[in-house]
Formats: sequence, structure tokens, C-alpha cells
Amino acid sequence: MSLRDWVTFPRFAAFTTGLTLSLVMLGIYTAATGSGLACSAQWPLCDGGLLPQTIPSFIEWFHRLVAMVTGWFILGTALWSWRRDGVEERLTATLSVVLLPLQISIGAVTVTLNGFLPSGYSAPTQGAHLAVALTIFSLLVWTTLSARSEDGPVLDRIRRALAVAFGAVIAGAFVSRVFAPIPYGPAVQAVFYGASLVAVAALLAATRWLAASPVPHLRVATATALAALFVAMLLGRDLVFYTSTVRLVNAGAFLVSGVVIALAAVLARRARSDDDPAGSVAG
Repeated sequence: MSLRDWVTFPRFAAFTTGLTLSLVMLGIYTAATGSGLACSAQWPLCDGGLLPQTIPSFIEWFHRLVAMVTGWFILGTALWSWRRDGVEERLTATLSVVLLPLQISIGAVTVTLNGFLPSGYSAPTQGAHLAVALTIFSLLVWTTLSARSEDGPVLDRIRRALAVAFGAVIAGAFVSRVFAPIPYGPAVQAVFYGASLVAVAALLAATRWLAASPVPHLRVATATALAALFVAMLLGRDLVFYTSTVRLVNAGAFLVSGVVIALAAVLARRARSDDDPAGSVAG
């Protein structure tokens, strides 16, 4: 098989999505280490030039490099989508590109204007940066799902997606600030958001496939789980003082997300056991 045959659009879109997930994790690590402010509030320069001179500034510089590469892949995904017939994948891929300038602008503000604040990063900027990043990631996940041709019973695929989502939520909760079995340091924060994004991708897959299943109403459950997970992700970014009340709210968000996913999985299994012919329809 030649490289041209192996590099298909679904694989390219999936790689771009994975690269975006890695970029978010790297961005979390960069912010958590304070490296985003290491370049003396300069953007796009660093240490008075193009190249960094310290380890913290190298982390920030490397984050910018990966962001640039990822941006080109996102643009490439959008351009490729317009050579295909799928309207849905064109729309989501194009929207991800439209949001790129906004995300770049917020990132620039994060390491310039916020660098002059007494407390460094500001909560509104961090929240906006995460929200836009999650939106771009979700659009790319949907693009990848739209481009794939799925085989097999739809309910089986839904159950597998929900199982992945449940496992990722549990893993994310384990390394979150709620339980803190290990210090919530920069590396752990990156792992937390990586696990959370895996859960987001799995929930989006389940949501998409539920539309073609005998239990489309379960999309309310996956949407609820996504919303609760997003609250938990926001609270993991130090947007508010982490008091005992906030910790309780954070734990509640994980609990709601996990319980709703588990309930949806049980209902999907029950629908599968009913041997509904519609359960064998590919979504």
C-alpha cells in the first residue's frame, strides 16, 4: 500500500484531532508551570528574539511551535474536506478554522497583557482559552466521525463509546483536584485534561450514533454528561478559589457525569438485549 492510499481523509482528520488533544495537554502544562509568562510578556518573540534562552521559555516556545503545526493541520483538514462530498464534515472542519484566530488572540493576551497582572493569568482569559480549545477539539472530533464509515451494530458501538467515556471520567476524577491522591502539579493537570478530552470524544461519538439507534432519547444523557464534565474541567483551571464548597461542586460534576454515562450504558444494553432489528443499523 502506497502512502497516498494509506493517508485517507478520515485518518488525516483523526491525526489532526489527536494532535489537537496533545496541544491542549501541552498548553495546560505550559500554563501550570508558569512558562507562558517566561518570555517576558513577549509574543510572538521570546527572550528578545525568536529562540528561547531558558527552560521555562523553551516550554512556552515549544508550545507555540506545536500550536503552529497543529493550526496548519487544522487548515489542511478543512481544505481537504471541501474536496469531498460530505456537507457536515465541511461545516465542522471550516468552523474549527474560523475559531483559530480567536484562540490565537486569546493565547497572545494570556502571555502579554495578563503577564502584567499582579496574579499573572486571569480567570476570564483562562476560561475563554479552554472553552475555545474544547470547541475546536469537539468540531474536529465531529469531522472525524462524519468522515468515517462505521460497520457493525450501532448499539454495540454506542456501548463501547460509553465504556470509554466512563473509564476516562473515572481516570480524570482520580487525578483531579477533588481527590488529589497525588499532587495536582503541571504534569498531573495535563493528564487530567487529556483524560477529560478522551471522555469528550467518546461522548460525542455516542451522541452521534444514538441518532441512528432505537434509543435516540439517550442523547439527553450524553449531553448532560458532557455539560457536567465541562464544569469539572473549568474548575480544574483555578478559575475560582478552590474552597470546600467548590470542591463539593467539582465532585458533584464528576458524579453526575459518571452516573449518567453508566445509566445510558445500561439502557443501551437493555435495548440491545431486546433484539430490536434497528439495533443492527449502522449509523
